[in-house]
Amino acid sequence: MAKYVDGFVLPIPKKNIASYLKMAQMGAKVWKKYGALEYIEAVGEDLNPKSMGMKFLTFPRITKAKPDETVVFSFITFKSRKHRDQVNAKVMQDPLMNDPKMKDMPMPFEMKRMAYGGFKAIVEK
Repeated sequence: MAKYVDGFVLPIPKKNIASYLKMAQMGAKVWKKYGALEYIEAVGEDLNPKSMGMKFLTFPRITKAKPDETVVFSFITFKSRKHRDQVNAKVMQDPLMNDPKMKDMPMPFEMKRMAYGGFKAIVEK
C-alpha cells in the first residue's frame, strides 16, 4: 500500500526560525504519538540552486519570500489517507494542541501564506 504525505511550504522570517523550531518539535512529538510514520521540518539552505540545464521556479519565488525570509518545507508521512485522517483527528484533540496558553500565542509565520496539501505516494524506494 502506498504511503500518504501531508506537505507544507511556507515563507518564514529568518528571525523567527528558533520559535518555529520550538513549535515544530512539539508538533513532531504529537503527530508521532498518534502514529505518523515520519515528521520532517526542513529550513531552506540552497534556495537558488544552479539550474542543472533546466528552467524551474525556486521556492522563494513561488512563496514570494521577502529578503528577510527563508522557506520551510515540511512533510508528515502516514500509512494511507485514512490513517492520516485518523491521526490528524487525534492530534487535534490532544491536550497539548488545546492548551489555553497557546490560544493567543502568535505564529512565527503568516498562516495565509502557507501552502498545504495531501499527496498519495506513487513511487517509494
